[in-house]
Amino acid sequence: MEPAVFLIALLSTIGLGAFTVIKVTRLITTRRQSVDVTERVEELERTVQDLQQGLAETQERLDFAERLLSAAREQKRIGG
Repeated sequence: MEPAVFLIALLSTIGLGAFTVIKVTRLITTRRQSVDVTERVEELERTVQDLQQGLAETQERLDFAERLLSAAREQKRIGG
């Protein structure tokens, strides 16, 4: 076999192998990023739900405090 033909065949084989390794590496990296993004979105959804629950509790407490103040004002008007 001539050296030029052997060199071309060798470089083609190495190039094809390198190309395959690069593609597989990119796929694995993209998959890991997708998992990280999915985990991050789920974490953010949990955080938003916690914030919504806290806001709802705060609104209930505010409503309760307003009712107490209204009741106290009514008693002052009735008694005074």
